[in-house]
Amino acid sequence: MTGDVAVLGAGMHPWGKWGRSFVEYGTAAARTALADAGLDWRDVASVVGADTVRGGYPGYVAGATFAKALGWQGARVTSVYAACASGAQAVSTARAQILAGLADVVLVVGADAAPKGFFRPAGGDRPDDPDWLRFRVLGATNPTYFGLYARRRMALHGDTLEDFARVKVKNAAAGTLNPNARYRKAVSTEEVAASAVVADPLRLLDICATSDGGAALVLTSMEFARRHGVRNPVRIRAVSTVTPTYPTTVLDLPDIATDSAAGAEPQGPGFRASIARAAYEEAGIGPEDLSLAEVYDLSTALELQWYEDLGLCGAGEGAKLLRDGATALGGRIPVNVSGGLASFGEAVPAQAIAQVCELTWQLRGAAGERQVEGARVGVTANQGLFGHGSSVVAVR
Repeated sequence: MTGDVAVLGAGMHPWGKWGRSFVEYGTAAARTALADAGLDWRDVASVVGADTVRGGYPGYVAGATFAKALGWQGARVTSVYAACASGAQAVSTARAQILAGLADVVLVVGADAAPKGFFRPAGGDRPDDPDWLRFRVLGATNPTYFGLYARRRMALHGDTLEDFARVKVKNAAAGTLNPNARYRKAVSTEEVAASAVVADPLRLLDICATSDGGAALVLTSMEFARRHGVRNPVRIRAVSTVTPTYPTTVLDLPDIATDSAAGAEPQGPGFRASIARAAYEEAGIGPEDLSLAEVYDLSTALELQWYEDLGLCGAGEGAKLLRDGATALGGRIPVNVSGGLASFGEAVPAQAIAQVCELTWQLRGAAGERQVEGARVGVTANQGLFGHGSSVVAVR
């Protein structure tokens, strides 16, 4: 146990396609989080920004960008980039600063104004960049990878198109209850099946969109929270940012090759499962202790994989867990009661922070119609390109 930090504030700018700067979304989320914490911007000793990037290039220095937009007041700044895991890396950095005694109050911010369509790398030759190679050598867009992964589940575990569609139906139903979600309309399995094929077997409604949006957290030391009059705050107990281990024998975005199992026998869990395992070990809990989970549903098939990687069920049992209603609101272990990326879309630097916002509101009992009854422990799961793990455990 490395020690808890308190989540005193959580705030978001609603997801959508608003046509404005990511800075506007991030500062709006930051001000909402500060108001939620009952703190003034001048109380913040450090700002950690999750970088907004385009095509692998961190062209926007988020920490200083948000500090300037909020008004220079001398706070230290840090900027982090780990693609979709940027938010978890930002939370990890903020927590480390607090536990090291460098700051009592840290503002974590991420925001994006995403381009339309699938993400793709910028021009130029970068032969050491596996993401660039994936596009230039194979022409494999993100939806292509999602489709291949869905096919793998169908071949190995017997998952069906209807199983994938049920994930979208579940998450869309939750999204109707979330005022920050971009898509707030229930859908049926028939509507998913009737949507256009994007990367067979996945349809348009099986794949998340790209979005604008922002999210922010105010993290403090436990001592500061007590001085501020908050006796029982939501606490971050673990952050996992692990990398893969050799050998990696399953293709994982954006890699286009694996380490051969003929050269070394696989040891222990795969990469995604290792992300969750590290978080559980640090927090001193297991999957049986969870009240809810927020996972990275880039596609419907990938959500089913996270059920297994989080230990919510055995290998190949994700679709059955879904069919039994266990992961729906009111089920044994609700997953993506925020609506997930299915309802929000990707605002890359913000999404891992948004997951922690949802855990915060759930553990406070302040999630309204989508409240998980008696929520006490929550976990997030996501991953970034190039082997960035991302999982946060929050408790109350």
